[in-house]
Amino acid sequence: MNIGEHTFNRPVILAPMAGVTDSPFRNLCYQLGADLCVSEMVTSEKRLWKTKKTQLRLSHQGEQGIRSVQIAGTDPLKLAEAARFNVAHGAQIIDINMGCPAKKVCNVLAGSALLKNEPLVGEIISAVVDAVEVPVTLKIRTGWDAHSKNALSIARIAEDCGIQSLSVHGRTRADAYRGEAEYETIAEVKSASSIPVIANGDITSPEKAREVLAYTAADGLMIGRAAQGNPWIFKQIKHYLATDRLISAPENEEVCQVLNQHLNNLYQFYGELSGVRIARKHIGWYIKGRCINDKQEAESFSKRINQVDDANTQIRLVTEFFNLQTPTLAA
Repeated sequence: MNIGEHTFNRPVILAPMAGVTDSPFRNLCYQLGADLCVSEMVTSEKRLWKTKKTQLRLSHQGEQGIRSVQIAGTDPLKLAEAARFNVAHGAQIIDINMGCPAKKVCNVLAGSALLKNEPLVGEIISAVVDAVEVPVTLKIRTGWDAHSKNALSIARIAEDCGIQSLSVHGRTRADAYRGEAEYETIAEVKSASSIPVIANGDITSPEKAREVLAYTAADGLMIGRAAQGNPWIFKQIKHYLATDRLISAPENEEVCQVLNQHLNNLYQFYGELSGVRIARKHIGWYIKGRCINDKQEAESFSKRINQVDDANTQIRLVTEFFNLQTPTLAA
């Protein structure tokens, strides 16, 4: 499949996640096999572009791989300007957010709330596609709720307006992240579309990845929450799809090494104080679900690490913790 000049063979893509897919995490996922990593969403509100938060989201300094930036908003002209602004700052692909279920996003009629207004969807896509020379992609859900699934209609609009790749999360906005993702709608969208379709939702293992590809005939996969604390999932999925064999989970020594690299990159990117605080959730994700000697010990460690405010202590405690664990991962 192609997205503009970028060619992929059934790519495994990191989904955009607010507060997660920052530059350090994207670089790590590229390093461990992701074919494409999409940034946290960048607002189309120009007045916010100079805030520290947005400036960090706009930063691509030292970034590996293709730079795909997701933009969010409701006004076609503002989104077009945001697309031009991000391309000028290094974006090689622009992704439009019509999938976020967060209330603060939907309350201003952005994200997945846009799925309720199909004419506006067309206006937004056309404005953004016309504004930039780089390829434009779109991320959606299956619809607003179970009674208004309109992913097929949105896909037709997207294709007609020049979208070059469509990612579909197998839940409605009303579902948020509850229950299980469904793939029937994604299969219908793929069957009816000429543009690449990427399947997203609950793809948590290499085996599940193959099942979803077989059921939907999708051109690629998008991984979100399953990559939190397990950036190896990209390499694991790609190896399984290519060889039909599972690769061994990383030993604790490798996990510790990768986590320490991740932490150091967070400190460098955000500064020590903010980096340490942002690192806490990542440490929790790395620990979660691992086979350890004592679950209570993990809970106690999490509480302890969340009280640490300096990088050296955080690194030391993480290293000590993994050195004491049984060198294996949960199946």
